[in-house]
Amino acid sequence: MKTVLVVRHAKSSWSDLTLADHRRPLNGRGKRDAPYMASIAQQKEQYIDLLISSPAKRAFRTAKYFRKAFGLSKEYLWEDKRLYLASPEEMIEVIQETPDEYQNIAIFSHNPGTTQLANLLGDETIVNVPTTGVFKVVSEAAGWSSFQPGNTKLVDFYYPKLMGL
Repeated sequence: MKTVLVVRHAKSSWSDLTLADHRRPLNGRGKRDAPYMASIAQQKEQYIDLLISSPAKRAFRTAKYFRKAFGLSKEYLWEDKRLYLASPEEMIEVIQETPDEYQNIAIFSHNPGTTQLANLLGDETIVNVPTTGVFKVVSEAAGWSSFQPGNTKLVDFYYPKLMGL
């Protein structure tokens, strides 16, 4: 059984309009929500082997909070440029290329792809995965290369407002 947490980055700042999109940092709410949601995820999941993030500053910073919550060293936080504004198919490709030594992974990306992926892999429609929203997918695939919509099930979905923020 393979497990994937898919996380939409925390709320980002628009205060400096001269910054390129991929360089936008987290705003105050993002800095509050990311560690909180990382703690919730750690309580629910207990263990993640590997985190893979978009290189966008807001996504990578969100992933760092999760890395800390799960007690992982820096070597278990990878950056993959394909996750920047990724389509569901690109996210699945990143997941399928994960080495099989990892059983429980988390990926950090952006909307609309994150919401589209939730709807592709789940049985219920999710209108929007909000910032710092997390959904969990389990797969019966023997290896990551076989991960696909036909062998997955969305089993959990939570976000800051639902969790009391």
